[in-house]
Amino acid sequence: MTRHVVTLNAGSSSIKFSLFEAVGDTLSPVAIGQVETQGQQRKISIHDGAGTSINEATWSRPDGAPFHKDALDRILSWRRATFPDAQVEAAGHRVVHGGLRYAEPVLITDDVLDYIKSLIPLAPLHQPHNIEGILAAREAWPHVRQVACFDTAFHRHHPFVDDVFALPMRFYEEGVRRYGFHGISYEYVSGRLRQIAPLHAAGRVVIAHLGNGASMCAIRDGQSVASSMGFTALDGLPMGTRCGQLDPGVVLYLMQEKQMTANQIQDLLYKESGLKGLSGISNDMRELEASDSPAAQQAIEYFVFRIRRELGGLAAVLKGIDAIVFCGGIGEHAWQVRQRVLEGMEWIGVELDRLANRNSAQVISTDRSRVRVFVIPTDEEAMIARHTIAVIDPPGGD
Repeated sequence: MTRHVVTLNAGSSSIKFSLFEAVGDTLSPVAIGQVETQGQQRKISIHDGAGTSINEATWSRPDGAPFHKDALDRILSWRRATFPDAQVEAAGHRVVHGGLRYAEPVLITDDVLDYIKSLIPLAPLHQPHNIEGILAAREAWPHVRQVACFDTAFHRHHPFVDDVFALPMRFYEEGVRRYGFHGISYEYVSGRLRQIAPLHAAGRVVIAHLGNGASMCAIRDGQSVASSMGFTALDGLPMGTRCGQLDPGVVLYLMQEKQMTANQIQDLLYKESGLKGLSGISNDMRELEASDSPAAQQAIEYFVFRIRRELGGLAAVLKGIDAIVFCGGIGEHAWQVRQRVLEGMEWIGVELDRLANRNSAQVISTDRSRVRVFVIPTDEEAMIARHTIAVIDPPGGD
């Protein structure tokens, strides 16, 4: 029997979506697309599983129409017209924060949704839009089951030392912990590594998810043991517009000396910092690499420096490294960034194959390299679809 699931990844001005077909144990992407706002226009673009464009359209933004509802209506209309016989059984949603409660995907109930809403302060850039996507999907598809897949779930079994801050324990017990993020991506890439190089996957692995959001994760035998991100998605590496690691004293200074409000500081740290703030040009690595501005080059240098520093720290956590994996938009495509990260890393066991790296080959280390280095494209939508099927049709269920 052929079954279909939809995946949704809702942002503030875009919704990424996919339609997957499940036949037995085989899950295949039928269509992958995005609806986004561009000025006064909205645009939908869709390609098939092979990457061939199958639909593209723009329309004027309706006055007063909420983006997520308008986008979901367009997606639903397109699906009905193009795949009228597709029986969509569930919609799987990426939800950035699952808090203490959720260490695995769950069917969305009113109680689940209320808890997800309570976590908005921990992921203010993402959680509200994830929720809007869920609400819009509920309204557009009232009879379709909705499943939440959490970015934090992959990290919820961290050792205590990587889960805690050196604050009074009452805060830890209340949930002030190092949650880690990008877990859906790490889970997918770990699974692909098991297929490509099972011996390395069973060992000590560092995965670098580098994109507009960026983090790194230490994994032992497929289990997350340390992450560069912490209580929120601000910590660790600098990102497109987020600051990364920051002395908390800076926040106190901004409050006390600059008289900045909490909302102003939140906007500064989440939206005006990172590569964009350092360069004064852009949060897009492609633009920075193409620029001859000294500030752009300094922003890249700092990004690389923090990755190298985090790599050394995660190697210490793992007591050595067997494999390094790059994924995410920058990790998969910016060969110069990868080269700058790995040059001079012979001490850790890495010998880079420059030609393979320039070509973004699957393996970019030499045959002599003690640490094997991979480039593995991530596919969060496929991971969400798998989890969604598992939730609505659990093993051993009726």
